[in-house]
Amino acid sequence: MLDLVIRNGRIVDGTGNPWLRGDVGVKDGVIAIVGRVDQESRETIDAGGLAIAPGFIDGHCHSDLMIFDHPLSDIKLRQGVTTEVVGNCGLAPAPFVPSQAEALQTYIQPVLGRTEWAWPWETVEQYMASVAGLGPAENVATYVAHGALRIAVMGFVNRPARPDELALMKRMLEHGLQAGAIGLSIGLLYAPGSYTSREELAELCSVLPKYNGLFSTHIRGEGNNLIPSVKEVIWIAERAGVSLHISHLKAAGKANWGKVIEALELIEDARARGLDVTTDVYPYHAGSTTLTTVLPPWVLEGGIEATLQAFRDPALRKRIKEELGREQEAWDNLVCSTGWQSVFVSAVMTEANKPLEGKHIAEISETRGVHPVDCMMDLLLEENGRVSIVYFHMSDDDVTEVVAYEKSLIASDSLTCETGKPHPRLYGSFPRLFARYVRDKRVLSLEQAVRKVTSFPVQRFKLGKRGLIVPGYAADLVVFDPDKIQDLATFEEPRQYPLGIPHVVVNGKLTLQDEQHTGTRSGGLIRAQHHCTHHSHRH
Repeated sequence: MLDLVIRNGRIVDGTGNPWLRGDVGVKDGVIAIVGRVDQESRETIDAGGLAIAPGFIDGHCHSDLMIFDHPLSDIKLRQGVTTEVVGNCGLAPAPFVPSQAEALQTYIQPVLGRTEWAWPWETVEQYMASVAGLGPAENVATYVAHGALRIAVMGFVNRPARPDELALMKRMLEHGLQAGAIGLSIGLLYAPGSYTSREELAELCSVLPKYNGLFSTHIRGEGNNLIPSVKEVIWIAERAGVSLHISHLKAAGKANWGKVIEALELIEDARARGLDVTTDVYPYHAGSTTLTTVLPPWVLEGGIEATLQAFRDPALRKRIKEELGREQEAWDNLVCSTGWQSVFVSAVMTEANKPLEGKHIAEISETRGVHPVDCMMDLLLEENGRVSIVYFHMSDDDVTEVVAYEKSLIASDSLTCETGKPHPRLYGSFPRLFARYVRDKRVLSLEQAVRKVTSFPVQRFKLGKRGLIVPGYAADLVVFDPDKIQDLATFEEPRQYPLGIPHVVVNGKLTLQDEQHTGTRSGGLIRAQHHCTHHSHRH
């Protein structure tokens, strides 16, 4: 007897092939039959002609800590997401060493959320074991994060790693890969990633080929420096002989709109030379990050305490204001090209400043009667450096270009939900893909869109036998209505669940039924399948 049958659906199998009408039968957590199912089963769902697809994979997000606070993963499951990939952009809560714990926590807090609790891990392997032991409602896979590695070994110093430090980072990276991490992620925009030369990164990446690990990167600049930044990571990947995945490709700042086409051409040229390069994109024209990323890189040296100290020095304050007031060659001054009215405060820590959430810096500075740069520095001082922002700096046409690109997958890049007004991509990315880019704009077919969030990310991140509706594959499934699927999350009111996704199955268990979470927690940790000796552990 089968455990579950979903009958009478349009099966969009994840390959990109045209959908076909049929049933899907599930037994012992895997897909048993596809097509016509005559057998009896314990549970039956009538899809009523809706689409049945593999569970969606959020291949780039920042739920590393959120999963512990919210193991039911309501926010993602309600979008049809059954697997999340964490440890992105060099930001992760492991590995860490107690002496640098505070440095790491302040570094990741604005992106990953609440850090004020005792972590039961120090290594990446122990972090993975903690996720597995938690028994989450969805599947989780992780990278080894370069920022965490460098902070553990060197803290926030701005200098090249010594040979012994680099050797230690390589050992820690290897340890994470052996435990089943996908590869290495770096965030070249964020200190201490930004302090690292391309040669040092190529040397660190030299560990990856042995494990067939992926090199994933938030590039150094997404504005004026977009093209040199793409060239830099391609150089690193070619030098180290590794596969490259460029995170959330975009062109930030009006002066740079249209440059994504040139960036995509660079990717195509590299692929033509035999370099395995892919990218991902979130379906919105605003980004979300920490307020400190607008600062000149030198201000971030030595960690957040040193940054706040600089704001208290009138001479340094003056220098910061002067540098943010003009275009820069060496780093991307996005505020100069986009303006303070594009920078919205999405989250602060203090009660006193809660009313500022959802307002832009230009507006706050006017109310306070101070220069926007002073306003920004004051705010960071008041909040001890922990301010999250939403940044309107992209063009819709560019986003559409990358969404349509054959070698891009779609991910949310969502940050923690422990914030006042999170970016709506946390609640809306996947339904938005189908509502806006499939149904309304017809940029992608239904089948193409499903491939970009199922089999393609599975192949990219080596997540084993899932992402396709094929017998023997993990029964991660989503039933949705292509005509009614709709994201409701907005920048003003982001905490809204989407419409049109009634059922979600995780590892064969009905986790969302009639849009209600069943309380089932049948997810677990996915270890990347680097070679045949590694089998994924399902809990």
